[in-house]
Amino acid sequence: MKRFACVLVCLAAVACGAGEAPPASKPEGLQLLRKMQAALGGADKIAAIQDYEETVLAKTWSPDGNPLGDVRKRTRWMRSPNVVRLDQIGPRDTYVLYYDGSSGSGWEILPDLSIPDSMKTTGKVTALAGGELEFARAYLSGFPFTQWIADRTPGTRVTSPAANVVRIEHDGEATDFTLDPATWLPLKSAGVSLADPDRPVQAEMRYEAWTTVAGIHFPTKRSNYHEGLKLGTVAEATIRVGVGLTVEQLAAKPADFAPDLPR
Repeated sequence: MKRFACVLVCLAAVACGAGEAPPASKPEGLQLLRKMQAALGGADKIAAIQDYEETVLAKTWSPDGNPLGDVRKRTRWMRSPNVVRLDQIGPRDTYVLYYDGSSGSGWEILPDLSIPDSMKTTGKVTALAGGELEFARAYLSGFPFTQWIADRTPGTRVTSPAANVVRIEHDGEATDFTLDPATWLPLKSAGVSLADPDRPVQAEMRYEAWTTVAGIHFPTKRSNYHEGLKLGTVAEATIRVGVGLTVEQLAAKPADFAPDLPR
């Protein structure tokens, strides 16, 4: 299933075999990572984030450039236990997903593509499996707070393939962050998107505006490109950290099978 999913994080290209421990990090990569961490607000502040919630309004386009309409998405994440919940409303792209990184399992409610109403789900909860499970696993593994403190994440390799580019490899994937040498904030990230698990594509996220919450800089306005084609732009973003989220909240299946989004 295609998703406008990479609104904050852009999953990246395979750089080592899945399940293999990557080679050691390189000093030049770690130096750039630490500059990026300082620009974002500091590694200690990032590591202290226990939960996170973001609600966005995004504009989306088809690969041929035709507008698809607005998408509203709510992302909720917890560090421990490591879980993520996605609720999204969009034309032919309305869904709910929950994934528990500790158990490696979760569930989803997919969009109903068979009815005229383009904003409805199927009304059925199904266990994550196959490409859908891989999408959820990669989404959680590539979450920003994991990448931003990659030097504290076991099994992660940090290198620099080019000037002002820091590469982060983890769980058989890699993300390249191109940094602004004036601020050391990311200008863009690049890799391979699994938004459509059956068709991985080259993806790039361009960061166009930032906000500060709890002393940490977060990208707000950002644009998502697949194979060089612009597919989405976040127009508005509301970010909260330290919300006090619970696993029970995130794992709760909606009684009406509809995404749980603030009104």
